[in-house]
Amino acid sequence: MSQSDAEFENMQFVVLSGPSGSGKTTIVERLLATSPVKLVKSVSATTRSPRKNETDGENYYFLSRDDFAAKREAGEFLECAEVHASGNWYGTLKSEVRRARSLGGWALLEIDVQGAMRVMQEHPNALTIFLRTSSEKEFERRLRARGTETEEVIQRRLDTAHKELQFAPRYKFQVVNDDLDQAVRDINRIVQDWEKKPDA
Repeated sequence: MSQSDAEFENMQFVVLSGPSGSGKTTIVERLLATSPVKLVKSVSATTRSPRKNETDGENYYFLSRDDFAAKREAGEFLECAEVHASGNWYGTLKSEVRRARSLGGWALLEIDVQGAMRVMQEHPNALTIFLRTSSEKEFERRLRARGTETEEVIQRRLDTAHKELQFAPRYKFQVVNDDLDQAVRDINRIVQDWEKKPDA
C-alpha cells in the first residue's frame, strides 16, 4: 500500500448516491446544515463546460480534458469515470477529502453509482448511503413533475435509475426519501452512529 493509500485508509468520508429524482441535492443541503458530525461538501471535478450561473470551485472544478487526464495519471483522484457515455469525465479529487479534514469535518461525496463502486473497492471502510424512493413509479412522477426534460431524456434517466437500483444492496445503508424530513433524520442518525464506531 502506498503512503497516499494509507493516508486515506485513516480518513473518514461519506458517499451519497441515488438516481435522478431521489432528492440528493436537497438532502445534501439539509445535511450540511443539520448533521451531528461536521460534513464538508466535496466539490467534484469535470471536463464538461460550465452551465449558466455555475461557478468554478463552487459547483465544480471545471478542467480541460488534458488537465483532467494529467491529474488522473498522477493519481490525484479518489475516484473518476466517464459518466453516462457522455464523453465527459467526473471525479473526486483527493485534495477535497483532505480539505474536509483540514476543516475538522468529513467529506460528503455526492457521486454516481459508478464512482461509488470505485470508492467501495479502494476504501471499503467508507460510509456509503444509497438514497431512493419507495418505488420506481415515484422516480418517474418526480422527473415528470420537474417539467424540464424531454420524453427522451426522461426515458434515459428512468433506464439509468433502474440500472442504478441494482447496486443499492452494495451500499452499507439505504434510505427511502418519501418524506424529506424523515430521510434527513435517518441519515443524520446513521452518521452519528457511524462516528461512535471504534474504527470510525
